Amino acid sequence: MDDFFTSEEKKELFSLYRHLMQSAGDSISWKDCQKLKNHLIKAAQCNGLQRNNFGMNPVIKDLQTAVIVAEEIGMKGSCLIGIMLHEIVKTHILSIDEVSVEYGEDVASIIKGLVKTNELYAKSPAIESENFRNLLLSFAEDMRVILIMIADRVNVMRQIKDTGNEEDRIKVANEAAYLYAPLAHKLGLYKLKSELEDLSLKYTQRDTYYFIKDKLNETKASRDKYIAAFIEPIKKKVTEAGLKFDIKGRTKSIHSIWNKIQKQKTPFEGIYDLFAIRIILDSEPDPAKEKQECWQVYSIVTDMYQPNPKRLRDWLSIPKSNGYESLHITVMGPEGKWVEVQIRTRRMDEIAERGLAAHWRYKGIKGETGLDEWLTSVREALENADNDSMKMMDQFKMDLYEDEVFVFTPKGDLFKLAKGATVLDFAFHIHSKLGCKCIGAKVNGKNVQLKQKLNSGDQVEIMTSNTQTPKQDWLNIVTTSKARTKIRQALKEMVARQHDFAKETLERKFKNRKLEYDEAIMMRLIKRLGFKNVTEFYQKIADGVLDVNEILDKYVEQQKRDNDTRDEIVYRSAEGYNLQAAQEETTSKEDVLVIDQNLKGLEFKLAKCCNPIYGDDVFGFVTVSGGIKIHRADCPNANQMRERFGYRIVKARWAGKSEGTQYPITLRVVGHDDIGIVTNITSIISKENGITLRSIGIDSNDGLFSGTLTVMVGDTGRLEALIKKLRTVKGVKQVSRN
Repeated sequence: MDDFFTSEEKKELFSLYRHLMQSAGDSISWKDCQKLKNHLIKAAQCNGLQRNNFGMNPVIKDLQTAVIVAEEIGMKGSCLIGIMLHEIVKTHILSIDEVSVEYGEDVASIIKGLVKTNELYAKSPAIESENFRNLLLSFAEDMRVILIMIADRVNVMRQIKDTGNEEDRIKVANEAAYLYAPLAHKLGLYKLKSELEDLSLKYTQRDTYYFIKDKLNETKASRDKYIAAFIEPIKKKVTEAGLKFDIKGRTKSIHSIWNKIQKQKTPFEGIYDLFAIRIILDSEPDPAKEKQECWQVYSIVTDMYQPNPKRLRDWLSIPKSNGYESLHITVMGPEGKWVEVQIRTRRMDEIAERGLAAHWRYKGIKGETGLDEWLTSVREALENADNDSMKMMDQFKMDLYEDEVFVFTPKGDLFKLAKGATVLDFAFHIHSKLGCKCIGAKVNGKNVQLKQKLNSGDQVEIMTSNTQTPKQDWLNIVTTSKARTKIRQALKEMVARQHDFAKETLERKFKNRKLEYDEAIMMRLIKRLGFKNVTEFYQKIADGVLDVNEILDKYVEQQKRDNDTRDEIVYRSAEGYNLQAAQEETTSKEDVLVIDQNLKGLEFKLAKCCNPIYGDDVFGFVTVSGGIKIHRADCPNANQMRERFGYRIVKARWAGKSEGTQYPITLRVVGHDDIGIVTNITSIISKENGITLRSIGIDSNDGLFSGTLTVMVGDTGRLEALIKKLRTVKGVKQVSRN
């Protein structure tokens, strides 16, 4: 036992235990406390419990999670015992049957859910959306499991700042942002959701996090002063109206500020709503009275400060889908600053902050009747161990999954689909290849068509044919977005294969006739034949509409025509050639980039969406065709790729030296339209070694200058030096890389 806990951990253990017992109150009996202590001591003595990647003591970790569950979510009794025992059950020191006998079926049910989700997690640790769905399915047995897992992730995120390796921290932080924060949001756990997002940003984008944090600290004194001045007259008027209330200013989360900076494409100083004022009324729990008093306060605030009607958010009349109720208004405060004011009652604030069972399944249903009663009944079921909580959980699940159907494979595997899903939806849900070859199914032993809708409890056996291929009209048969996306992807890949085959056929004919294939001449021929793009041209060859031999004859004609007007063509090519596009498409095998586990010499392409260059922080993305595209770490598409296709991301880093290779970079320059600004900019670029200017586009309006420059540069060092010099040009206010 002494070896299992450090001296610091022993102190923390006793402190946390006392803390938890105070929070749990009489929801855990003295007898259960004693049994729990004995089981934990036994587990520690037999070395059955293991520390995680971050060196966290499992007993301390579970105690910390239990405190969060008790104090910040509001669950007691069975949940807390389940949290403390699940590691012991997972390591087979204690069996589920023993837990059921010693602590009751309710505790055993929670532990089953936690063990099951941990096993699933170990098999599929990636954070892509498919895993998200699998996790949700595993939570279906008991809703409390998902709440405990969110609390556990919050706890881990709080503890890992100085422990474990960087890679593990980034992985845990990404999962917090893409998996747990959205779950917390759907369940109305806004406080925990914000904390998960902030901590995730802290670990994944440390500089950004501390930049915003430092900026908030710098402006805290002036912000507090402004909030106090704004609140004072409101306090006076609401008090005179005879209402009991609390009023406070709340600075927005660092993550939400970062989102605004990105969406609005503005610096920190340009974000006006860094904080919100919250007015919480001590109203009687009567819906009509609550709304009346909230609108009364709305009237007081808007009489005092000019409201922005476009920014009114009325979630009193129509609560959010997860049960959130509040009235949000934005008003013009002193010094011409916009201020967001949130008005709600104590009951509404409780749901918004702790969101124990906030309903997240009612989508678009207005004025849902009985929502308050529903929330209250679930809260009582979770908090009161004396109630038949399992019965309440069954009702909760019925409400939660009323928009979904559960179907079985012949082997008995269970799958969850949206209500209205067809046989074809199910085939694509299992696997894209199965969907593409699907010709129908046997549902409960009877043959049915692709468009047959499925019902809960159906046993479905998909029938396939090797000659089947995806059809365009399949998009009208399926109802799920997942199937629709996979069909579109399959159709796209099929067209791409046809194009590749058509191109290979054409190139083979060129070789047979001993003709040299020139891409530029072919592009001009395609344009002259009236095709809008290359895709359309190759599709016509694949469909047999165009004869390959005729194309070759026309190619020879085009070649002669080009030779006759060679000087003109050369001149036009030099003027209009898009060097950037050519550079982006080049595939490299140079050892300047190391991919994944120190692999060199792999083929890769640089992504067009973010134009990475030597020196950028980068990662690799395995494309559908199997190639690797290199993206910048701050690529605008990076978040979506990590969320949806985390399993296709590989590490990449620049190595050696960047010698000779140049990359196209687009810079955006904004400033005052001073005399000679363009000359000064181009002069600086021309003097820089290893940098050439490819194109420049200028727009001047009302004294403002906006320019787009495309330069060829070897690495980030040279690029940063150039940007620094451009910022010194008189009149230039901003230089940014696209």
